[in-house]
Amino acid sequence: MATATSKARGYQGSRQVVRKHLAALRAGTAEPVRADIPSPRKITSWIMRPRETLTESQEERLLQVRLACPDITRACDLARTFADLVRHQRGYLLMEWIRQAEQDAPKPMKGFAGFLRQDLDAVTAGLTLWTATDASSSMSES
Repeated sequence: MATATSKARGYQGSRQVVRKHLAALRAGTAEPVRADIPSPRKITSWIMRPRETLTESQEERLLQVRLACPDITRACDLARTFADLVRHQRGYLLMEWIRQAEQDAPKPMKGFAGFLRQDLDAVTAGLTLWTATDASSSMSES
């Protein structure tokens, strides 16, 4: 019965393989089926790209990864917030981002936040929108 159902779904293996697998399932010794887990590089690319550039399939896969791993969920939220700080030059929000990352981010992100804190003034300045007025007053102070 299982072989017939499997064949109807496209399985092309032998009955013996199906029997062995069913026996292992019954005995509790079957190897778990490995999920199709995206690579860290692929997950990172989905996180760092603007949401509107993701395909529906990519959004769905990222959601599955986020649901399966709370650390990735937190890292994703923090990474997207940081990317927003950079894209929109919102340096005034950096200190709050660092506090959040140091409080409950995965370890690599906590380390990154610590490095940002070490040179906070320079990083904040780099993430702050400068206007022509700011630039001219800065030059006149020199």
